[in-house]
Amino acid sequence: MSMPATTRQRGAQASGRRIPARWIAVAVAVVLLAAIGFSTQYRSPETAAAAAPKKFDPVAYGAATYESKVVPAIEKDAVALPVLIKALVADKEAAGEKYGHHQGIGLYSFPVKATGTAGEVRSGLMSVTVPGLPKGTRVSVQVGPAINGTALRDAAGFITFGQFLNQVEYADAATALNNEMRQKLLSTLDAGSLDGKEITFVGAFSPLTPTTVTVTPVSIEEGP
Repeated sequence: MSMPATTRQRGAQASGRRIPARWIAVAVAVVLLAAIGFSTQYRSPETAAAAAPKKFDPVAYGAATYESKVVPAIEKDAVALPVLIKALVADKEAAGEKYGHHQGIGLYSFPVKATGTAGEVRSGLMSVTVPGLPKGTRVSVQVGPAINGTALRDAAGFITFGQFLNQVEYADAATALNNEMRQKLLSTLDAGSLDGKEITFVGAFSPLTPTTVTVTPVSIEEGP
């Protein structure tokens, strides 16, 4: 049975009006590209560089932080070493809460001060005999050239891990403070000439045991 002529004509007209699928895809792509173009902000290399996070500069950090912030903080909070050692022996955690600073579950670090008799310098450490300490307590002050540890950073009380991008920067900050101290204090200090003399020092230390005290100084002066 053949289809009426009118029906065949309408079907042909409908087929002629169909839009190929590939044309639809092209049209959609054009619209999307236009939308992306309108929403994209183009920045010059100079603008992009200015907006990028600045790279941490340890040398600049040490210069800007050590003398103006770290030294005053440690000098202000420094506790007499005999008082601190007595408190550590009695209750290490309570002493830390009262006199020290720490990050998370790390060791407490303490700002300290003491007067004693300077001794011989060995391997970058100057021994100091401080009266009023428990028998067997050994006190040393770092005099370089190598300065180890993070006591200056940690005992200052205002420097936290969250201020830095990562652990590397946090460690570099501690090293920068040590280097700045060495330049500001130790570069002009003749530690060997102090042997047998009374000195007063202020600094920071992070104790592994109360009987071994290694202080990173911020000041060393001859006399009481």
